[in-house]
Amino acid sequence: MTTEGLLTIPSSFGPKETMDRLEAEVKARGMTVFARIDHAAGAAEVGLPLRPTEALIFGNAKAGTPLMQANQAIGIDLPLKVLVFEDEARKVWLSYNDPRWLARRHGLGANLSQAIDAMAVALDAVAAKAAKFS
Repeated sequence: MTTEGLLTIPSSFGPKETMDRLEAEVKARGMTVFARIDHAAGAAEVGLPLRPTEALIFGNAKAGTPLMQANQAIGIDLPLKVLVFEDEARKVWLSYNDPRWLARRHGLGANLSQAIDAMAVALDAVAAKAAKFS
């Protein structure tokens, strides 16, 4: 099953290593990490089981602000987020919203297509670097 606008790729690493690699790559590219949310730890705090599931929230004001200047409602989808999770078969995945889909969702014009494409390429590269042996 696919979800519109959501990109999901497999990781060659465990969930913690994948998230650590993701966070390191985001920081190496000069982006700001706003939060790292451990959903499994939150579930454990209320006595509920959850396989490893973490979200990283990050961004770059220089890249995101022009999008919000065009349509402030895109701020609901910014900063960017990547979810790292382990499925029932113990396979690790990264999921994130495709910036091109976000642009369509918020009706951003063609004048921002270059900025959106750059964001998408950077996000794809960060995810690939986190998930694959290089």
